[in-house]
Amino acid sequence: MRTGIWLVGARGSVAVTSIVGALAVRASLADPVGCVTELPPLRHPALPALSELVFGGHDVSCVGLVKKAHALVAAGVLPAAVVAAVADELAALEPDVRHAPDGTTQHDTITRIAADLVDFRERHGLARVVVVNVSSTEAIPPDHPAFADAAALAAALHHEHVLPPSARYAYAAFTAGCSYVDFTPSTGARLPALDQLAARHGVPYAGSDGKTGETLLKSVLAPMFAMRNLQVRSWSGTNLLGGGDGATLARPEANAAKVASKQRVLRETLGYEPEGQTRIDYVPDIGDLKTAWDLITFSGFLGSRMRLEFTWHGCDSALAAPLVLDLARLTAAAHAQGLSGPLPQLAFFFKDPIGQVPHGLAEQWRDLCEWVQGWDVPDGTGEQPGADAPTRRAQPGGEPS
Repeated sequence: MRTGIWLVGARGSVAVTSIVGALAVRASLADPVGCVTELPPLRHPALPALSELVFGGHDVSCVGLVKKAHALVAAGVLPAAVVAAVADELAALEPDVRHAPDGTTQHDTITRIAADLVDFRERHGLARVVVVNVSSTEAIPPDHPAFADAAALAAALHHEHVLPPSARYAYAAFTAGCSYVDFTPSTGARLPALDQLAARHGVPYAGSDGKTGETLLKSVLAPMFAMRNLQVRSWSGTNLLGGGDGATLARPEANAAKVASKQRVLRETLGYEPEGQTRIDYVPDIGDLKTAWDLITFSGFLGSRMRLEFTWHGCDSALAAPLVLDLARLTAAAHAQGLSGPLPQLAFFFKDPIGQVPHGLAEQWRDLCEWVQGWDVPDGTGEQPGADAPTRRAQPGGEPS
């Protein structure tokens, strides 16, 4: 079941780490550490194998994949021996990593993106393609009347620049019959008009903002406080990071979008929002290595005042890359199962998941496992039973509408 992963931001750190990682695991040079789809509860014959993944993508950068991989070696992200071993395969992918199209209108740009996706699928004989956005975080766009209706949005695209890049890719993916995953806090498919478009074309989508570090810990600790009936008085965090992501988040408008995504888990899990805020500061010298420091103050029995502090040091690309592979495999399998629209069952992977979903990590994990275990098993041809049946809208708990 050959499956394409089309990476938006394909020459960036997360994308290149994802590609190198998949090539390394395929060649038995590395174990799939961090890939949750390799854990027993999520192993399912409907999932495309890591060896069946084919990579392509768009980027505005012209830096070669091999050169970027060596830069990640120098930054301490990738092992030199692994990059040397997969360098030829990495170089062979260059024709499938194209410069991001830029048409005279947004309609023209979207048409060109969709054409690249269809060409990629047909040239490689792929069963399906998942578009994964791992590009820079965008500012939240101002509201527009066309966002509410697919027909109005289609008309507006001919003469207005209304959609941010992530939403253009979601639009192009849906019209090309591809599923879409937003690993960033950008707009992506989170517009009613795009939801209508996904339903019309029978494709699923997921997002948003991959949960890899500080927020991952919040999704574990916040439910603990809630279940023990301890009152969280304040929760403040400082995130320090460098690299391209850090440079992007140094811009106030992108920073605001990211901070809003990171704070949602506290509000949803605790039922209230404690004092404090999350800061993101750009420190170029630390590159792809990210540090988060959080201070939590809380009250116990008879008002006793207490505190908890934690420090997280992580390699952002190494944490994100296996999740990108997981999400692509799960979304492709959901598409093969005939599901369309948002996939709330993938909330486990996101800071700001789509839909009304639990925000505690344990609940999200349970929902994900139950969903996958309820899938149909492919027949001997690699197709799903009833694959030609009408698509079904995914609902929380894994039940289609």
